Amino acid sequence: MPRYTPEQLAKRNASVWTDIQIILAPIQFIFFLTGVVLNTLYAYNIVAIDFFWISIAILFKTLFFAILFTTGMFFEKEIFDQWVYSPEFLWEDVGSTIAAFFHLLYFVMAWMGYPEHVLVIEAYIAYLTYVGNALQYLIRIILEKNNEKKLRMQGQI
Repeated sequence: MPRYTPEQLAKRNASVWTDIQIILAPIQFIFFLTGVVLNTLYAYNIVAIDFFWISIAILFKTLFFAILFTTGMFFEKEIFDQWVYSPEFLWEDVGSTIAAFFHLLYFVMAWMGYPEHVLVIEAYIAYLTYVGNALQYLIRIILEKNNEKKLRMQGQI
């Protein structure tokens, strides 16, 4: 199910926001991996880690998530003329909203004084929502690359 018209595809390929997303997404993935590793080392007492690092890891992951969401809004506005929840990006935006909720929930729960073992579980949930959201983006990227190849073969772009 193609999302881009040939005109939108040209805008996407020329957009600075596309380049920014390509740079930031792998950085966010590194923060995700770091957070999951630290969370696992802490949760299973594999290595003595101060809980502080669990919070720092999810803080940086959440910051990069927010930056990507914000730059994604600029991308969506430029390509589809809607800041967020455009029909073409609806499910990606819904997934991002769910992931953002669970990332921010960690800090609300920490502020409310939840015990560390509960926060570790909440961090895993936040990371899991990121995985689901990232997977749907990757699937759409693959579908769009196939569509772009098809449009090129037909001479439409």
